[in-house]
Amino acid sequence: QVQLVESGGGLVQPGGSLRLSCSASGITFSNYVMTWYRQAPGKERELVATITAVGGSTEYANSVKGRFTISRDNGKNTMYLQMNNLKPEDTAVYYCNARYSLVRYWGKGTLVTVSS
Repeated sequence: QVQLVESGGGLVQPGGSLRLSCSASGITFSNYVMTWYRQAPGKERELVATITAVGGSTEYANSVKGRFTISRDNGKNTMYLQMNNLKPEDTAVYYCNARYSLVRYWGKGTLVTVSS
């Protein structure tokens, strides 16, 4: 059974930091492209950052470049998202996605709220 479990969300003040984790089981993690998405209230789900299976090449949404860093530890079957200088517009549910060819898996999400 495939499971992607996000953790690390919470309430943080503007300018603060959080680190999200996505722990995977039931898949050969190192084969999968891993991506963080987010969905803010009343908005569509959007891609935040992605990291390739091998080599660790990364891409970011323009809105988070320079503030967020995606990484992965294939030995721990875990992906991370370090989020710095958080802004109220970063408030959303953050989802973990694993993709290999046409196969996609999703986590249930973790809520990040940026507010003073």
